[in-house]
Formats: sequence, C-alpha cells, structure tokens
Amino acid sequence: MITCFFENKRKEYLRHVAAGAMVIKDEKILLVKRALFLLADPGKYCLPGGYLNHEEIISQAVIREVKEETGYEARIISLFRINDNPERDRGNVDFIYLVKPIKKIAKHDEEVTEVKWFELSNLPDPKQFAFDHWENIQLYLKWKKEKFRLPVFK
Repeated sequence: MITCFFENKRKEYLRHVAAGAMVIKDEKILLVKRALFLLADPGKYCLPGGYLNHEEIISQAVIREVKEETGYEARIISLFRINDNPERDRGNVDFIYLVKPIKKIAKHDEEVTEVKWFELSNLPDPKQFAFDHWENIQLYLKWKKEKFRLPVFK
C-alpha cells in the first residue's frame, strides 16, 4: 500500500500497480527465482515482473522488468490478465502480459537468483511459487485449451 496525503490533509492508502510477464516459447515458460533478501516469498519461483516506475506506461514496465530480471529482450503479444483482487500480494493491481522472448542480451539483476525455462507440462510444485503466479499459469493453460476472450479480469 502507498500512503498518500491529499490537499484536505486526508490520509488514504492506495494500491500499487505491477506488471508481469508470461514469457512463452515452444511450450516452455520462463520463470525466475526470487532472491533470499526479498521480503515477500524469497527463494520462490515467479513470473518476471514488478512495479511501474513513475513516468512509464504498463507495457514499458513489463518489457523493462523482463529485461532486468531475465536478461531477455522481449515483445508483448497480448494483455492476458488484470488481477485487481485486493486480497492479493500487498493489494497490488497486477497486469499480466503474454510475452515473446527475442534474444538474451544481459544477465539478470540482483533480485533474481535463477532464470530457468520450464516445460508447461512439467512445472515446479505449486508450493514453490510466489504470490498467485501458479494460478496465472494455470489460467493460461486453461486459455490455451478453451481460447476464451482476453484479457481476463479477476
């Protein structure tokens, strides 16, 4: 939550906006393992992603986060899901995109200890996932079969 004070000195708690990526290639998904120093779900797998910077739009944030956390240049395919469930991690509003990797150009940043491709049919145990990212991947697998309309709203 973000604490804000408005002109009338009213104090409000607002929610962060986050952007995440399901980086998909050849029936594989790219996951990152969170560094142990991170407060939320350290050492667990997740989709690359993070908070928006002050002067960027959501699509810029997701491409930046993929590059920072995986070292890949990437291209957005589609907005997949908007998850505005206030009960999720810190109440963040999360925009999840389907993303295609272009090429590896750098190493991952310090927030990540591992970058690994997983077969969509052979993912880590759900308990090894941070936040609600296991749920996002399961929703993607359902969408692959049923091709329902995107984006999905929570």
